[in-house]
Amino acid sequence: MIREVIVVEGRDDITAVKRAVDAEIIAVGGFGINAKVINRIKEAQKRQGVIVLTDPDFAGDKIRRIISKRVPDIKHAYITQKEGTKDGDIGVENASPEAILKALSMAKFEIKEKREEFNIQDLVYFKLTGDTKSKERREALGRELGIGYCNSNQFITRLNNYGITREEFINALKRIEI
Repeated sequence: MIREVIVVEGRDDITAVKRAVDAEIIAVGGFGINAKVINRIKEAQKRQGVIVLTDPDFAGDKIRRIISKRVPDIKHAYITQKEGTKDGDIGVENASPEAILKALSMAKFEIKEKREEFNIQDLVYFKLTGDTKSKERREALGRELGIGYCNSNQFITRLNNYGITREEFINALKRIEI
């Protein structure tokens, strides 16, 4: 598993990267990079490190510059236009797993052990799933921890991938009091 969180432009890019490596991935949604997404990237950088992998075109470069300006010391991975082009369409989603792995390797990613500190029983116990207010709790806790809102399974993955400790988790729960 790759230690750093990989930042891509969209959902199709997530699919392409997941074919190549096991990693936590954030999609910025193109030019629609808002403060919430930037804050998630900052939190990822603080906890695990970030590698930006955007399309090899003008828009991808612009998105990369926006992120670089707001989040210091991130790593960059690049695919070539040739590697990212298919039927006239250019993007990370068109790159082969080998091209993506090569680009990430050049960015000097780190390998980490897959972490399984949290599981579904934790979410049930703390009423983050299976309760009428579970969605609200996950949303508030995700905001408090800086990992964003998501469904139960993805929440477990983020807790583990972002290296959240049990102590951080419990303290954050106490602060949200829902």
